[in-house]
Amino acid sequence: MRFTDLTGPQVAALPADTVAVLPLGAIEQHGPHLPVSTDLVTASSAAEAAVSSSDAPCVLLPALAYTKSDEHHAFPGSLWLSWDTLMHTLVDIGRSLAASGLTRLLFVNGHGGNSALGQVANRQLRREFGLRTFFAHLSVPVDQGGSGSLESEHGMGIHGGHGETSLMLHLRPDLVHMDLAVRRVPEGLREFSLIGFGKPVSFGWLSEDFGPDGHVGDPTGATAEHGEAMFDAAVGRLVRVIDEAHRFHT
Repeated sequence: MRFTDLTGPQVAALPADTVAVLPLGAIEQHGPHLPVSTDLVTASSAAEAAVSSSDAPCVLLPALAYTKSDEHHAFPGSLWLSWDTLMHTLVDIGRSLAASGLTRLLFVNGHGGNSALGQVANRQLRREFGLRTFFAHLSVPVDQGGSGSLESEHGMGIHGGHGETSLMLHLRPDLVHMDLAVRRVPEGLREFSLIGFGKPVSFGWLSEDFGPDGHVGDPTGATAEHGEAMFDAAVGRLVRVIDEAHRFHT
């Protein structure tokens, strides 16, 4: 059910425990082989499929395309909101949902750069408006401890690598340029056991730190088949997340 297809009275008639699902994408460079819409496509596609498949009461909000992507500022095509603009935007959306009588908001995030801010927004919305708030990824990002990166990427396929490229080959193959795909894995990070992507100590980074192409990982072996398996797994997980968000209590 799309929120935007409802009338005002229909919104008012929704059960209070309906889960409002808001995809968070990004418009940012993903190297020479992927479109700047990659995170928006993956997050919105998975959220829509999960809402369509869920038996729990839920509504799909329009995806938020512009988010926090300033780590990619050095490359053309990256459009971003400042952290405080995005925070105010998320809080304002939550305020509006609460005014409409909804009590549960699930962010479906397709861009790792939104994660920290999303957690802060969750708590702010809980405190200010009493919303039950949840922040989910399609899968746990590699740089935040997820295991989706290929062994050959050494846990560093975080941006435009094998995983994202495979997803886009499944969802929008017409936008993928595999002839331009090259390996860009920052091998030097392997010497550090504590500091790095998915390690106990995180670090501030910009995409230009890792080479001239703007992506981090190895997209060269990506396949649509792998992307389909990733997408189906993500959608199945999100269906379960929506169900738990609907039932969740403390």
